[in-house]
Amino acid sequence: RPVSPPAPVAQPIPVAPGVAPRLDPARLDPARLDPPRMDPASSGARIEWRQSRADDGTERAVAVMRRKLGQPRVLAFANPKGGVHKTTATVLAAATIGSVRGRGVLAWDDNELRGTLGLRAGSARHARTIKHLLADLMRIEALHGDALLQELDAYLRHASDGSYDVLAGEENPRFAQRLDQATVRRVTDLLRRTHDVICVDTGNNVESVNWQTVMRSADQLVITTVPREDAAFTADWMLDVLEESGMGDMVANAVTLISCPSPGTLPLLEDFKKHFATRTRAVAVVPYDPALEVGSSIEYGDLQPETRQAWLRAASTMLEPFAE
Repeated sequence: RPVSPPAPVAQPIPVAPGVAPRLDPARLDPARLDPPRMDPASSGARIEWRQSRADDGTERAVAVMRRKLGQPRVLAFANPKGGVHKTTATVLAAATIGSVRGRGVLAWDDNELRGTLGLRAGSARHARTIKHLLADLMRIEALHGDALLQELDAYLRHASDGSYDVLAGEENPRFAQRLDQATVRRVTDLLRRTHDVICVDTGNNVESVNWQTVMRSADQLVITTVPREDAAFTADWMLDVLEESGMGDMVANAVTLISCPSPGTLPLLEDFKKHFATRTRAVAVVPYDPALEVGSSIEYGDLQPETRQAWLRAASTMLEPFAE
């Protein structure tokens, strides 16, 4: 009886170094719809697949944040309502931008009433706050170059991964009297000399001098809110106050950041996105993440991948108008 020839065995396709292999479409997994790309770190022909088409947005966000910004930029995170993730947003924006840019990013707690940013961000290698910086401000202002950087570093805390610095607020509420308009401007000008991006947690008192001074010095306003009616009402009221104060351009160019405080479907989320899209330049949504639930130190590396991707897109939206 005639013997059937053996089935052909698939042979590996020879590939020259640095040249992508030619793939037979019949061999592709139908679930993988995106084209392959070579791993630049590999000397062989190993193939890495794009995770999804949504990655293109993440890659663009990273590219935006790596560009030059023309000059140091101040991002003011604001909403007079408490519990709207203002401090969390300030820390994570600094952590996200710092993770991409590598250095030159700072988070500043400008809350005059016992802000917690210094506790939730950075390593507590010392207990110095803005109070100690102001005590030596005149001497530090006179320094330049590496001497300035080294001296100022003694008053800052640092993220555990070194991606951003922290200027902690003072816990004594009486200290607020020292944060007059001239002092806040001097601190802002000093930080602009040493950092490219300064993220400011503005606190809850729109009548305070330090809150108003930061607002008038900021390059980008970021309204933080959660999908609750009281949080949105307070954010709307703040925007009205700023417009009446002659800062209508800042309001129009603002970014609304909606943080999801719990998992699952949030009934008001879509309504909030539509509403604030009519009042501000852009709306960004960041998902719930269990790593933020405990209220302790915020570690960017502990966030879930989808949370980090959402923050990359949100932070790039904040910096995009300034990217050259």
